[in-house]
Amino acid sequence: MVTVPLPGFLLEEFPSPPGRPRSQMVPGQAQPQSPEMLLLPLLLPVLGAGSLNKDPSYSLQVQRRVTVQEGLCVMVPCNFSYPRDGWNESTAAYGYWFKEGTNTNTGAPVATNNPSREVEMSTRGRFQLTGDPGKGSCSLVIRDAQREDEAQYFFRVERGSRVRYNFRNDWFVLEVTALTQKPDVFIPETLEPGQPVTVICVFNWASEECPAPSFSWTGTALTPRRTRPSTTHFSVLSFTPSPQDHDTDLTCHVDFSRKGVSAQRTVRLRVAYAPRDLIIIISRDNTSALKPQENLTHLEARKGQFLRLLCAADSQPPATLSWVLQGRVLALSHPWGPRPLGLELPGVKAGDSGRYICRAENRLGSQQRDLDLSVQYPPENLRVMVSQANRTVLENLGNGTSLPVLEGQSLRLVCVTHSSPPARLSWTQGGQILSPSQPSDPGILELPRVQMEHEGEFTCHAQHPLGSQHISLSLSVHWKLQRGGGVGLGAALGAGVTALLALCSCLVIFRIKTCRKEARKRAAAEQDVPSTLGPVSQGQQHECSAGSSQDHLPPGAATPTPGQGEEQEVYYASLSFQGLRLREPEDQEAPSSTEYSEIKIHKGQPPRGLGFGLQFEKETSGMVPK
Repeated sequence: MVTVPLPGFLLEEFPSPPGRPRSQMVPGQAQPQSPEMLLLPLLLPVLGAGSLNKDPSYSLQVQRRVTVQEGLCVMVPCNFSYPRDGWNESTAAYGYWFKEGTNTNTGAPVATNNPSREVEMSTRGRFQLTGDPGKGSCSLVIRDAQREDEAQYFFRVERGSRVRYNFRNDWFVLEVTALTQKPDVFIPETLEPGQPVTVICVFNWASEECPAPSFSWTGTALTPRRTRPSTTHFSVLSFTPSPQDHDTDLTCHVDFSRKGVSAQRTVRLRVAYAPRDLIIIISRDNTSALKPQENLTHLEARKGQFLRLLCAADSQPPATLSWVLQGRVLALSHPWGPRPLGLELPGVKAGDSGRYICRAENRLGSQQRDLDLSVQYPPENLRVMVSQANRTVLENLGNGTSLPVLEGQSLRLVCVTHSSPPARLSWTQGGQILSPSQPSDPGILELPRVQMEHEGEFTCHAQHPLGSQHISLSLSVHWKLQRGGGVGLGAALGAGVTALLALCSCLVIFRIKTCRKEARKRAAAEQDVPSTLGPVSQGQQHECSAGSSQDHLPPGAATPTPGQGEEQEVYYASLSFQGLRLREPEDQEAPSSTEYSEIKIHKGQPPRGLGFGLQFEKETSGMVPK
């Protein structure tokens, strides 16, 4: 088989007649023509002169694959060279671009600079030979590319009588893809309401030879729709935004020559405004979903609970967020920081209670929301504060304390505890509920004059939904000496000592009288038995005898002696003191009132209500007080 290489074709030689190889043909006879020689006249018009074999004097440089998006324009750079044979500088040079498979003699090129040749109807006005073949340029521009344009293309040059050449080996393939390129829109990130703004829409072409498309704009901020053809590759739009234009769309449209083929780019307008729609989001643990609390102004949390507070706001530009408590900034965000702003309280304490302020601020204004946090906990540190005798100084008493109080003294007990919400306080005595001295503050118990019946256990109860506590104290009431108009404890004790001395004197007199009476009885019975006087004060004894009584009895009185075997008699002494006073300094004038003490002697049972009694027993050694 004999093959003839042709660009784009593979020709096979017909087989030689059987029995007659080429080398055995008879010389001088007309040799039969080979099949390829018979086909050559038919192929020449298709291939063109000088195209069967590549001539090294012809060369062409073009990219093998050219890709363009549907409806767009592409520039195909191309350069070539050919021999200087059969032409001069004034000889016209013509170039042709053909689609592969086209007869260069009879078929129509897709683009040419030869005015006498008609171009293919489907590419007319879209394919253009922009290069000058006379200067070795074969550059091609393809506008409004279509899917039907996908093919392999080659170049042909003609100049003078000898240059007729098809560059079939130096072809390129055109690939048309879907339109994905979009224009670019340049707009400020934030628009100021009421201030004019300029927006630019740009569509990049591959070459300046490509025609400019038509630009148009649409959007609610533009009324009516603005459409303006452009002679450049960009479009400029000016308008004045309003606050209502925030978050609306603005679209730049790019329209090409072929109907239905266009590209567009949409941007979202960001018009500046002060913070709004401020919300607080609350989470009671670190795993639950967060839910906005739009109308919440008060929050209750138990002591030790986990709490997370989030602050969020809508604003343009982004606002600076902060959490504030009692004038202290607890957390602060930056405009470029994360949203929303969180504040975590891992274990809330009683001191965390207060008004939390969520604040959002930018250059156009600010907004804030308040959240009152109340930390709930049961009564803690329950104690009683005591004030006695109208003293303002308070002392703290713990559970089980014994409190001594003088009878008649004033007493004020204040029950104190810490809890949230406040615990319900009450006082009881021996299980009986006491009426509060101050209904508005039931933790206060006032006893204006302490009596003997007040003695016993007093208990303060603190009732709370989260737990209750109580504290008890024992009140012991002590007897108190009194005087007209009232005296202090020290004055009463001083008066008591004075009274005791007076009592001793009275007892001596009483004992003398008793001895006289017994002496008379003994004289009458002619008995002469000595007697003794028992102790009448702590650590002292006096005897009533014949010898000793002489010192105390008046002259001529008989010596008293106790009777033998006489039964014991019990006597009671009642003592009352009137007008007891503190001892006044000597340099002060003595009071005009007369102070005295009275003692009454009762035989037998003591009278009811006797405040102070002495019991005397008759003995051989005298009378002993009990």
